[in-house]
Amino acid sequence: MEEYNKIIESINVRFLRSRATKVIQPLTVLNYYDVSNTLILLLKGEIYFGEDKTKLNEGDLLFVPGGKPTAICFGSKFSAQLSNEDLLTQRDKHLVTLKSLDKMDGHETIFCFISFETKVFDSVNFFASLDIPCFAITDYPVLAGVVRETVDEDLSNNAGKNRVIGLNTDRSVIEIVRYILTKNLFVEKLATNSTYFKDPRLLDIFAYIKNHLGGDLSNKMLANVANVSEDYVGQYFKMLTGINPQDYIEYQRMEMAVDLLRTTKKSIREIGIDVGYKDTAYFCRRFKMMFGIPAGKMRRRESLMNV
Repeated sequence: MEEYNKIIESINVRFLRSRATKVIQPLTVLNYYDVSNTLILLLKGEIYFGEDKTKLNEGDLLFVPGGKPTAICFGSKFSAQLSNEDLLTQRDKHLVTLKSLDKMDGHETIFCFISFETKVFDSVNFFASLDIPCFAITDYPVLAGVVRETVDEDLSNNAGKNRVIGLNTDRSVIEIVRYILTKNLFVEKLATNSTYFKDPRLLDIFAYIKNHLGGDLSNKMLANVANVSEDYVGQYFKMLTGINPQDYIEYQRMEMAVDLLRTTKKSIREIGIDVGYKDTAYFCRRFKMMFGIPAGKMRRRESLMNV
């Protein structure tokens, strides 16, 4: 347990957004996806997820790790099917944002969510590194209460609300990890994480990649950072993390690109250069291949999510 405590202590959590939503016309998002982690609380109605359309009970939560596309049915499993990209133009036909959770009359499905980043040593996306699927968190009123309070705070004008939201987001991450441990979920993946987060050379590589996403991140450069041979560095990295370094680097670059789309007005070309792609067309192709949506539409999606 001490190893898990060390990992939790090393996680930097950043709240991104929350929303309370009512489903006015049921829909199925075939490839619901976000770079950040999403924690959905079903307040009333129906939500189903995954290929087998597992039902979520009222008061339970659905955790969708960043970078893990999944099918989610909001309101009914027999509903209109949309891609993540289609949702950009058809959202208003299916979903409406609520300004308060005080009144939940009627028979529509109502849910709320919080979205957040989790970085170990401010470099590695913790839940993405576990390579775990989305999963239901059931019969856990403590976490449900924290999420509900976070959304209520975000909707309010209370003094100190940002501080409360930050504390609650930290608490949410801790409760998710506690649930995983209590239910004995993903044990092997957690064990692997606790091993490689202790390797100083690997941590040096993570830190170097984070600080040089726009520069040279060849295996030769990574080998110099870790003080191992160029022929060995790829094998070494994959042995400890389960992925090869260039795949990890591309994910980190694309994750930063999404953050720049979300937080700046830089052009797509400028963002591509900032994250290491001199060829804008190639950057756009790789971006769409990874996220299933063009970079420009991702920017529009992020602006809609913050409305």
